[in-house]
Amino acid sequence: MAQWTQMKQLIPYLATQTLNELYSPSFPMDVRCYLANWIEEQRWEDFEPEKVDQEPQALTLLDQIISCLQNLAGQNPNVVERMRLQHISRNMNMFRSQPFQLVLTVRDVLRKERELLSQASTQIPALALFPQPPAQDSMAAAPPTRDVDLLVLKVLEIQDCRQQIHQLQEELNWERQNYESMQGTLQQTQTNGMDSSISEVTKLQTNIKQHEYNGQVIAKKRVQLLQEAVSSLEKCQSRLISRIKAWRWEQHQATIGHPFDDNLSPLQTWCEQLLGVNGKLRQEVMLAGEPIPELQERLGRLLQTLIQSSLMVDKQPPQVIKTQSKFSTTVRYLLGEKVAPGKPVLFKAQIITEAQARNLGQLGSVPSENVGELINNTAILEHNTSSKSTCATFRNMSIKKIKRADRKGSESVTEEKFALFFTTEISITGCDIPYRIQMISVPVVVIVHGSQDNNALATIIWDCAFSEPERIPFLVPERVPWKQMCRTLNSKFMSEVGTQRCLDNYNQHFLAQKIFDKPDIAGDYSNMLVSWAQFNKEVLPGRPFTFWQWFDGVIELTKKHLKSYWSDGLIFGFIGKQHLHLILKDRPNGTFLLRFSDSEIGGITIAYVAPSENGGQKIQNIQPSTKRDLEIRSLGDRIQDIDFITHVYPDLPKNDVFRKYYTDNPLPRDTTSGYLVVSIQTKVGVDQGNGASASPFYSLSPNNQFQTPFQLAPVPLQGGMYSDPLSNPNGLFPGPDMSQGPTTEMELEEILNTLSE
Repeated sequence: MAQWTQMKQLIPYLATQTLNELYSPSFPMDVRCYLANWIEEQRWEDFEPEKVDQEPQALTLLDQIISCLQNLAGQNPNVVERMRLQHISRNMNMFRSQPFQLVLTVRDVLRKERELLSQASTQIPALALFPQPPAQDSMAAAPPTRDVDLLVLKVLEIQDCRQQIHQLQEELNWERQNYESMQGTLQQTQTNGMDSSISEVTKLQTNIKQHEYNGQVIAKKRVQLLQEAVSSLEKCQSRLISRIKAWRWEQHQATIGHPFDDNLSPLQTWCEQLLGVNGKLRQEVMLAGEPIPELQERLGRLLQTLIQSSLMVDKQPPQVIKTQSKFSTTVRYLLGEKVAPGKPVLFKAQIITEAQARNLGQLGSVPSENVGELINNTAILEHNTSSKSTCATFRNMSIKKIKRADRKGSESVTEEKFALFFTTEISITGCDIPYRIQMISVPVVVIVHGSQDNNALATIIWDCAFSEPERIPFLVPERVPWKQMCRTLNSKFMSEVGTQRCLDNYNQHFLAQKIFDKPDIAGDYSNMLVSWAQFNKEVLPGRPFTFWQWFDGVIELTKKHLKSYWSDGLIFGFIGKQHLHLILKDRPNGTFLLRFSDSEIGGITIAYVAPSENGGQKIQNIQPSTKRDLEIRSLGDRIQDIDFITHVYPDLPKNDVFRKYYTDNPLPRDTTSGYLVVSIQTKVGVDQGNGASASPFYSLSPNNQFQTPFQLAPVPLQGGMYSDPLSNPNGLFPGPDMSQGPTTEMELEEILNTLSE
């Protein structure tokens, strides 16, 4: 339903008249909305009004629409919506006498939507949030219907020329036979002075010459049409191959959160259509009066390219694979319905190195050296009639052993990239010879222990974010501009957390300060280059972890415990202490904000304004809460427990904005067990001068509640100016629209390998 997702963003910008013309009363917007996913999975473009035999299929689609609407109505608790759906389902029965009219209506609606999206993509930035691959069409994977239709019409014209030539040849043969039969009597006719016979023979001669001339003209036209058709097929197939490559690139980019439509049905339709056109053209070339080697060769190359390019890795393997662990992957063949029946098609998978992947492009052969032992590495190609897909699924696959390549310098085992290589031999109906087809997966990193997972994921993130669509496997730049890195961090954060709130300019600026180790809050880092070493090879100054390890810890913490807080704009997020002082320095005591800890992995801390000993103010930072802490007591309850923080920045009463996160759990009375009932409560340690100290343990309070200690880190205020980030009332900390490890020792892996064996 990727198309409908985009349409929902576009609809607010469309005029009412446009919407009324697009969604008529016979096919209202309600149907398009409720059945979006199902509608986009059907192959509406396959229907042709002149094909009467397709009417039962159209009627089946109508029945399915009515059934879906009735089911939705029965499940909808809203009475108004339920009545509306029932009314629409009854109105859909008007198509029963003309089911083709429904098919054409839905097809036209989808076409008009694609046209509107194409026009709007350059005018509405929100519809193009993420950068698109260079070869992407505005209509995603949809085949260019007009191009294919023109090809089919050209083939029909070629066939018509052949039939005309055949008819002319029959007439010519008849005329010649008559002419030859009259030759014997021609001399006698001339002796007897029968001018009528002479004129009849002359007429026959004229007809024969005319038929011969007409035949030559049509034959010449037919050859010209064949050449034009083959050229058009080459252009159309070139666009198809580009779109297939773009689909694979988008699939690769989806790892870092870029949008991806995984529906392969439009591409499958496109492949099948071009295969059919190729077959008809090859037949017409064979039926030509004289051989045309040049066209035969071009069509043969096109056929081979199409057959070999139609293999897709539908479900990629996990990109970080632990040895001895099970995983699955699926390859799909887009010409599966055209596979010749008989012997089953058996796919085989093997793991290959980066160097072997590069050699595949040069040699096109199967690597001879095995670098890893794969278990359950074969699968049979099977056709699913309901989904019309033909797939081979490798279930319970596992890497038993892996052979490492020699590494350079400080290169870690988690930086070494492999891939799965799939291959088989396949025969297509109508083709004389079998074809060898092969495909490699996206890069994977093989680990032997869970402790390597984070560094391996960093390798994958860098590869997905900064690789080029047509690269040599698996080359990536060593340095990238910060603005490109920033987009990657933002999209990864949003997709992993599952939020629509992005990292705002302040968050991005602090991340730049962090990775470049530059505390200057006024600097512009957008064009500075960040290296792979800065990302996940060198530890941050004064810290025992890398930038990626720290950032990934924040993602995990937010995803599991802070998603709603972040989405509601209650967490400021990434902010440096200089910036923190600037925005809190003029706020009243008790004002606080939530920021991610920059001193430990996966922590969130409360920074607040407190009175100082000399009557002024100071900024206090409460000890960060980690994943384990929040599993014991939620962030909302911790904030409720701390009485001296009263207003969340800039000046919102905390009980107003955090109330829905409070847990109302009064102490129950237990008169049967004989035990005193206890609960956990947050306790913040204070300075010695105030008569208390922070305890590192949970303690039993007088009211029978466990108390969670926090320690304070007082920091002096610093002067300066900074703009207020809360100019937008839609959230506490809204984000504007985006513009475009340490080395794991080999000895450890060898020890773990030995233990696992």
